[in-house]
Amino acid sequence: MTKKSVAILFGGTSPEYPISLQSAHAVITHIDTTKYQPIPLGITQQGQWFHFRGHPDLIKSDMWCQEESCTEVRLCFSADKKGLIELSKNGEEFIELSAAFPVIHGSPGEDGIIPGLFELAEIPVVGCGSLSSALCINKDVAHRMVASIGISVPKSRLFTDYRSFTNICLAAQVIDYPLFVKPTKMGSSFGISMVSSANELKDAVDHAFSYDTSIVLEEAIDGFEVGCSILGIEDLIVGELDEIELTDGFFDYEEKYNLITSKIHVPARVSQKTSKAIKEAAQKIYRLLRCSGFARIDFFVSTSGEIVFNEVNTVPGLTAHSRYPTMMKAVGLDFSTVINGLIGLVVE
Repeated sequence: MTKKSVAILFGGTSPEYPISLQSAHAVITHIDTTKYQPIPLGITQQGQWFHFRGHPDLIKSDMWCQEESCTEVRLCFSADKKGLIELSKNGEEFIELSAAFPVIHGSPGEDGIIPGLFELAEIPVVGCGSLSSALCINKDVAHRMVASIGISVPKSRLFTDYRSFTNICLAAQVIDYPLFVKPTKMGSSFGISMVSSANELKDAVDHAFSYDTSIVLEEAIDGFEVGCSILGIEDLIVGELDEIELTDGFFDYEEKYNLITSKIHVPARVSQKTSKAIKEAAQKIYRLLRCSGFARIDFFVSTSGEIVFNEVNTVPGLTAHSRYPTMMKAVGLDFSTVINGLIGLVVE
C-alpha cells in the first residue's frame, strides 16, 4: 500500500509559537507511519517555511531550524500537481501531498490563512477550513452568530479605535465591573485582562491593543468554565466534558499550561441534564460555524445554572495531555486513534 504524504505544519508567527511546537511533536510521533508519511513543515517566527528532516525531539526543544536539517519550500499552485516545491541544493524538487494538517495555534493557522492557502492549492486540510477558522477566532463575530440561534453569550462591545477611549469607558460602565478586555483575534489568553474597576481599564485596553487592531469588552460570568471536544465532519463524536476549577482570577496563559493553582476535572462536575444540554449546544455551534474535523467549544456555567458560550478553539492543544485529547480519551479514544482518525477523515 502506498503511504499518503501528510504535511504537519508547526511554528508560526504568533506568540503561541512555543505551544505549536509541543502539539506538533505529539502529532508527528503518534502518526501511523504504516499508512501515512509525515512531512514536517516548520514556519519560523519570521515567516519562513522549511521542510524539516531532523528528529522530532528537535521540534519540541525548538532546535529544529538548523541548516543541515531544513530545506526551504513553497506551495505548488498547479492544476495537475498538488504539493510542495522544495528548493534544494540540486534545484527544485516536487513533494506530492495528500493532505495538510496545520498544527499552528493562533495566526497564521487558526485564523484561516494557512487553511486558505492549502484550499487554494487544492490540497485537503485536516481540521477546520478557512471560513470556519476565521469565524471562530473572531470573538465578536462568533458571539453574534451563536446568539442568533438562541444560545446565551456574555454582554460585550467591540472597539476598533483606541481614540474612542471615552466610549470604551462608557461601555464598561454599562457592562459593569468586573469585566474582561480581550484582543478580538487571539488565543491562549494572550492580551486578556480581568478588570475590576475603572482605574484598571486603561492599562488593560493598552495591553489588548498591543496584540490586535480591535478589542472586545466582555462581561465576566460568575460561574465556572467547561469545555466540549468534538471530532467529525458529518457524523460527530462528542468527548466527555471537562471543567476548570480556579482558585482565583481567570484561566490565563500561565494557568493553562502550568496548572499552578487550578485543576481540570474530567468529567465536569455538572448534572446529567446540564451535560446533555452543553453537548447539544456545542454540536449546534460546531455546525453553525462550519467546523470540520475537530474543535473544542468552551462555555461558562453561571451560578444560576445558565449555559453561556465562550469561544471555539479550532486548533486546540494537541499534546497527549492536553484538554481535547483528554476529553476524547474519556469516551474511549486514545491519542493515536484521535490523530489518525482526524487524518483519515480527509485522506481515506
